[in-house]
Amino acid sequence: MSEIFTSLVENFDWRFVVMWCIGGLLIYLAIKKDMEPTLLLPLGFGTIMVNLPLSGAIGPEGPLTTLFDAGIANELFPLILFIGIGAMIDFGPVLANPKLMIFGAAAQFGIFLTFCLASLFFDLNDAASIGIIGAADGPTAIVVAERLNSNFKGAITVAAYSYMALVPIIQPPIIKLLTTKKERLIRMPYEGKEISKSTRILFPIIITIIAGLVAPSAVALVGFLMFGNLIRECGVLDSLSETAQKVLANLVTIFLGITISTKMYAYDFLNVATLLILALGLFAFIFDTAGGVLFAKFLNLFLKKKINPMIGAAGISAFPMSGRVVHKMGLKEDPQNFLLMHSIGVNVSGQIASVIAGGLILSFAAGFGGFIG
Repeated sequence: MSEIFTSLVENFDWRFVVMWCIGGLLIYLAIKKDMEPTLLLPLGFGTIMVNLPLSGAIGPEGPLTTLFDAGIANELFPLILFIGIGAMIDFGPVLANPKLMIFGAAAQFGIFLTFCLASLFFDLNDAASIGIIGAADGPTAIVVAERLNSNFKGAITVAAYSYMALVPIIQPPIIKLLTTKKERLIRMPYEGKEISKSTRILFPIIITIIAGLVAPSAVALVGFLMFGNLIRECGVLDSLSETAQKVLANLVTIFLGITISTKMYAYDFLNVATLLILALGLFAFIFDTAGGVLFAKFLNLFLKKKINPMIGAAGISAFPMSGRVVHKMGLKEDPQNFLLMHSIGVNVSGQIASVIAGGLILSFAAGFGGFIG
């Protein structure tokens, strides 16, 4: 018994206590604040497990390490999660108003700006992985960081999912700063139209082909997302669609969270680089939001029928949170201004744009000599 106690004392480090506090904070945010609980709760608990002296959860025989090798190192968990996300998404608003897709593309500006900025502090692969935090898309961030063999997978994952969860806090001040009250009062009556079943079925197939031709590295990301949507829209796999949306998505997210915690080891996580990554991730998120809003304002210079620039902020990939935030802000300014269908349309466009952006980041990294594992 004394030998065990002595061994624990010898292997104890104050940084473990800090990581326990971080793990506890993530659990608190998940339970008390209901912030991405299916991810942050297992991530927080896993962080505590990993940072116990002589923890048997990690290492060559550790179950969390085994899970990481089986589900993260080969990108399996994030890609399976994309099937569930795709099954949740209704692309009807985009198909009814295709021009909304340009806002999804405009809201990816911060990714590439942050990539350039991060390259001043980190090597190419890490900079590219950090830039994708701005997509506000956790699975894409994990896939890019893993594919590029980033040294900061834990920090990147925590930043990506934390900022996703903080959308209702981060976005409103940015939107208000960049818009006038008059602009926020612009009404956009929804002129939706019935979308045929054939169109809904063809859409995920065509998007996969186009994305594969434009950004070959994004084929897996876009393909799994669109496959999930095809399951939803085909009409012959309703039970499977429901399973993908609920059971599959939740189960994989739990495994994803507790497995990523292996990268939350104190000696690797607690450093200046982690703080810089969190700051750069916030920078990317802010500029993605700003990019969408400013693009809408730019279009309004030429359009007779004005666009409410707030919907541009929904172009980030935090679905459906960002779309709901914009809708609520519209109602707060004018209780008769219903922006939900427009903002959700932009939001699902951002989901597509973010995974394509992830593929482009991978292509850029490879083109400039980065290593893709």
